[in-house]
Amino acid sequence: MQYLSRFAGKVAVLSASTDGIGLAIARRLGQEKAKVVVCSRNMDNVNKAVESLKKENIEVIGVKCHISNSEERSNLIQEAVKNFGGIDLLMINAGVSPYIGDLVDCPESAWDKGFDVNVKGPFLLTKEVIPTMRKRGAGSILFMATSLIYKDVPYMGVYTSSKSSLLRLTKQFAMELAKDNIRVNCVAPGPVNTSFLAEIAKTELCQNIVENEIPMKRIGRPEEIAAPAAFLLSDEASYITGETIVIAGGLQSRL
Repeated sequence: MQYLSRFAGKVAVLSASTDGIGLAIARRLGQEKAKVVVCSRNMDNVNKAVESLKKENIEVIGVKCHISNSEERSNLIQEAVKNFGGIDLLMINAGVSPYIGDLVDCPESAWDKGFDVNVKGPFLLTKEVIPTMRKRGAGSILFMATSLIYKDVPYMGVYTSSKSSLLRLTKQFAMELAKDNIRVNCVAPGPVNTSFLAEIAKTELCQNIVENEIPMKRIGRPEEIAAPAAFLLSDEASYITGETIVIAGGLQSRL
């Protein structure tokens, strides 16, 4: 497949980007000539992702970064600036589902972890990257939510409650940063074939959603999230900000 060069000269930082959707987006941006910075909590996974992308002639570095760790977030930004001169694009893909069960039985520790990784981490990383984008005169930011926020899904209350907060972050940051020529958007994927979904995909709930609620009657591929994500990050989406785009095979997904 022939790709455009929409990101020539651009530097992209992507969190949780060594596997699944994150890696697919990193690959797509790199194929379109972005300089890519991938990261995750596990350095072995970082090294594997970097090796894979370099084999495709993508200009890439890898950094160990847990989005909830302030020192590692700072190092991620510093490495991007040191190696590539700045940051133009930020995609935040971090996400955990620390508790599956009724909300009334959710322990405080699980609630804290869900919001720490799914909301606080993305908020702080975005806040810390903004100064580098302002220096560049523009930027594009993309959050990763889930289409499940639009549904009443049993036992997933911590995950959906935290991920729904990203829609509000998207709107608020978009409003505040428009004057700086920085756009902020969000994608909300449906079920996608990733390691994160592997266990959930086996459940009767997930199978029922795929068979009875998704008109396309299948789960998505990471590449099918990467393409619209790349569009939103690109200058082709220059008049789109503050929006959340659902990518879910037709799954009913509106409030």
